[in-house]
Formats: sequence, structure tokens, C-alpha cells
Amino acid sequence: MTDIALHAGLVGQPGSRDLLNTPVLVVDRTALEANIATMAAFAAGKGLKLRPHAKTHKSADIARLQLAAGAAGLCCAKIGEAEALAAQGVSTGLLITSPVVSAPAVARLAALNLATEGLKVVVDHPANVAALGAATSASGKPLEVLIDLDPGIHRTGVASPQAAVSLFEAIKGESALTYAGLQCYCGVQQHIEAFDVRKTALEDRGAYIREVIDALTAAGGAPPIVSGSGTGSHRIDAELSIFTELQVGSYVFMDDQYLACDLAGEGADASPYRRSLFIDARVVSANSPGMVTVDAGFKAMSTDADPPQVVAGAPEGSRYFFMGDEHGALVPSSGSPPPLGARVTLAAPHCDPTVNLYDAYHVVEGDTLVAVWPVTARGRSR
Repeated sequence: MTDIALHAGLVGQPGSRDLLNTPVLVVDRTALEANIATMAAFAAGKGLKLRPHAKTHKSADIARLQLAAGAAGLCCAKIGEAEALAAQGVSTGLLITSPVVSAPAVARLAALNLATEGLKVVVDHPANVAALGAATSASGKPLEVLIDLDPGIHRTGVASPQAAVSLFEAIKGESALTYAGLQCYCGVQQHIEAFDVRKTALEDRGAYIREVIDALTAAGGAPPIVSGSGTGSHRIDAELSIFTELQVGSYVFMDDQYLACDLAGEGADASPYRRSLFIDARVVSANSPGMVTVDAGFKAMSTDADPPQVVAGAPEGSRYFFMGDEHGALVPSSGSPPPLGARVTLAAPHCDPTVNLYDAYHVVEGDTLVAVWPVTARGRSR
């Protein structure tokens, strides 16, 4: 039975959060909507477009909330994410932020371009430009492409201003491709906790991006779009006068790594965004003195970050420890552990990969389940 079928009958019942089968992915709707509104207002106030990254939530429902708040479209890390969103009607202004290279994927991209409006994709190699040009020429509908710029981590992107100009020339040579601009996402800098240190690092990358923009402009390729930035850098990037749009993603949920960052130079505790993503677990064994076992382990959350904080259902200061695939230990620093059957709420670690472990979001207001939303693009990594 799917999560939606399992819990649909609980929607709207007061106190229904306590009746959910655990472990379960929970979204606080009030905090989610406040985060979306705060970021939308920030971007509008700075005269910037917002193209939030759907790789964080993989959800057509959350994407619709972002679009309703004024987003120009959505970013997708992979073509599979874009296909999944488009199939649910989120089909305008999608930007695929990783190169689409294999022959089967290029064919899918050409088909998706026919089924959507304003689809964009990044490129970083002339051979890829030629392949996209051939596929879209055969389809009869031009495709918009952005040059992907390597910010220095050597993952994807052209590696110099000269390489960017050469790629621009290759794009101009393909009649079925439309040059749309430049993308540069400075991922390494997003999680630098100290505001001043992060600002210095981003100003350094900003100077490099300007150098590339100047080279493209001199070659007749002034980028109409400069897309990038993220949750950790958007407050600083907005003051650099480089980007035309922000690719922020994790702001909708916030996790420990972003909440540890001083986003605006006012201290980490002054974050304008609230945690909205949680995992509800349940005590399934209480036989060992001083600890209990809950039903959420490695399979219930991302393990590339610190273990989750315990935010409700146990004495303040209680700590969680992984105890295998299906289980975790809860150890209070003082007081008695929660009893057998008690609900315990954990803060979701690293939000993106945690979301990808679940079929559905359980949307709550207080302790009432108000909706169950599918994780639309779960597993769509190809």
C-alpha cells in the first residue's frame, strides 16, 4: 500500500499526526509557506528572478507553491526530474542544470522540449552542442542553452573565459540552438558558516564570473541570463550585481548545514528561514536502561551529515545514534526516555538525499495531517 493510500483517511482529523505509520517524512506547512514567501519577497525586492531548484523537494506540489509566489520557473538537476514535473503540469521555465549528453538522454530532451515551454539546458562541451543541435533540428523546435561555467571544483562547466567564448561560437553555429546565457553555481561556498569568510570567497568567484561575462560580451555574447547562487549565498550574491536569477533550493526546508550558516551577517540564530522538514519516528523498544530504540535508521535519512537532532518527543538534549538500517538509539541527557510507542520527531539531515528516500510528504499543521503530497521525482536521477 502506498503512503498516500495508507494515510489518506487521516487527512483533516485533529491529532492525526500521532496516527501516522512511521518512519514518515513530515513537512510543517506553515513554515514551508513562510520560507517560500520570504525568499520570493527578497528576490522581488532585489529585482532578481527566482528559479528555485527542484532537486531539493522533487515535488510538483511544492513547485506550484513556488510558482504561485512568483518564481519564473524551476531548476532540475537531471532530465528525469524535469520530465516528472512536466508530466504533472509544471512545464514552463524549466532549466536542467547538468549537461545532458548520452544519445538516449538527448533524444528525451528533444521530446521534452516539444512538450514544454521555455525549456533550457546547460552545455559545457562543443561535442554536446553539436549533438543537441542535431537532435533539436530534427525535432523542429529550437532549444535554449546556457553555458555552464566551472566555479573551480572541476565537476562540470567550461574552465576559462576563452573556453566560454569558444563554446558560444559553437552554439552560434547551430541554427536549432538559442544562446540563453551563463550558469555558475558556487556550491563549495554555500556552507561556509561565517558570513565574512563566505562573503570574501563569493566576491572572489564573482570577480571571475565578471571576467567571463566580459569576454562573452566582447565576443558578441553578452549573456541574457546569468543563473546561479544558492541558499547559503543568495544574500551576498544579490549585492554583487552579477546574477539575473537565483537557483536557491534548500531554503524551503532548511537543514542543519544551512541553519549553521550566518546567512545575512546577523548571526546564524537570525536566519530568515525556518526548519520545515522532519522525520517522525516511534519508540519500538524500551528494554535497556537509559535509552530507547526508534524505528528510523540508515534507510530513513541521509547519512552524509551529522546524525539528526531530536526536536520533539524526548527530553531536551536527547541524542540520536544510528543503530543500523532500520533503527536508531535515543539517549536522553537527563530525565527518562520516552515510553514504548511514543512519537519522536527528528530534524531531517541533508534535505535533498533524505527526501529521495520517501514516496510522499505528510503535510501537517500543528498535529493535524492536512495533505499527503507525492515526491513526484523520487529516484529520477537519469
